[in-house]
Amino acid sequence: MDKLALFGGKPVINQELKLYRSAGAEELKAVAEVMESGTLSGFIGAWCKEFNGGPMIRQFEEKWAERFNVKHAVTVNSNTSGLIAAMGAVGVGPGDEVIVPPWSMSATAMAPIFYGGIPVFADVEDQYFCLDPESVLQNITSRTKAIIVVNLFGHPGQLAELRALADKHGIALIEDNAQAPLAAENGQLAGTVGHIGVFSLNYHKHIHTGEGGVCTTNDDDLALRLQMIRNHGENIVDAVGMEDITNIVGFNFRMTEMSAAVGLCQLDKVETLVNRRVALAEKLSEAVREMPGINPPLVREGCTHVYYQWCARFNEQVVGISLKTFARALEAEGCPVGTGYVDPLYLLPIFQRRIAIGNKGYPFNLTERQYGPGLCPVTERLNQCELLEFHICSFELDGEDMDKVIQAFQKVYANRNILKEFEKGEATS
Repeated sequence: MDKLALFGGKPVINQELKLYRSAGAEELKAVAEVMESGTLSGFIGAWCKEFNGGPMIRQFEEKWAERFNVKHAVTVNSNTSGLIAAMGAVGVGPGDEVIVPPWSMSATAMAPIFYGGIPVFADVEDQYFCLDPESVLQNITSRTKAIIVVNLFGHPGQLAELRALADKHGIALIEDNAQAPLAAENGQLAGTVGHIGVFSLNYHKHIHTGEGGVCTTNDDDLALRLQMIRNHGENIVDAVGMEDITNIVGFNFRMTEMSAAVGLCQLDKVETLVNRRVALAEKLSEAVREMPGINPPLVREGCTHVYYQWCARFNEQVVGISLKTFARALEAEGCPVGTGYVDPLYLLPIFQRRIAIGNKGYPFNLTERQYGPGLCPVTERLNQCELLEFHICSFELDGEDMDKVIQAFQKVYANRNILKEFEKGEATS
């Protein structure tokens, strides 16, 4: 048996994995054509043909809407901007509550605060890591304005159930679909079930434009509001005859023509990019099924998973060593993994101190909601001692690379008794 690299042996992966790069000659050509055209941004913040951008933007939006089978696609310069615009479009205002998961990039929980909204944290599902509809239901009050569900790690949340719950209570469902393009629930694509879906085009997503995002909706009014919030909409209120101008104070969330050109190229090959990652993830899952105590990602019946991250549940009692030690040994073998995801967002200083804007604690002075440890016990348990995360989104992997990753898992797992003794030694030193 090879000696573990942690103790001076030769690592399975002896050079750094190549960083993810999905852009190539097509994208370079498309950007060059935009540069030659001289139109790097086609937006004008006034009512005219260019209010909704230049030719690349309009072409990209049309193609995105067609690919995802929605009526409207509205480009923005990031998923974060898209979430903020979505909160404005559905009318979130001071003191309104927005139910969010505690496991996500921080922007998910920050978006309501831009309009004085109060983030309310509901727990996640034990098996699939997305919002638990039962926890959402328990947190709905007369002040609830919206729910943001994150299709986390590439797996869709219980979207149909959450949409039905939202419709029953007269609130909006927003999908943060940054990590799950082409994932689906019962044949319907993630990002198209909610009233608004928000996609990320950040550089390590399945498809990217460096930075960027897209909002999708089938609602004409929401689409117009998203467009107005994106591009100084206060200037066109009279021109479009809008009576309810709640939150129509526009930002500059505009995407460039170059980014849209890259996005068009990426969209052409989205199936290839996504399917390649799925195949690699499934190969790793198949291998670790032979390792009791490491439970590969589950896929809920009727759903497809697109594996932004490959996340397994680790049972310390069955494996016989701690998650931290197992991950440390994998890292020594050159296999980039992490433990947990992010600490529950309600533990961020903004919630612990309840100060967001100004020195009076706005908007938290509008609520009695508290954000202490223990608020979402499933999330905390998973984050502290169960989630083993392989950063599949970060690397340009092929089958040979994944074989080495699997070898690293096998090597560490086979040496777990030695690692157990190592843990005992560290505990007594």
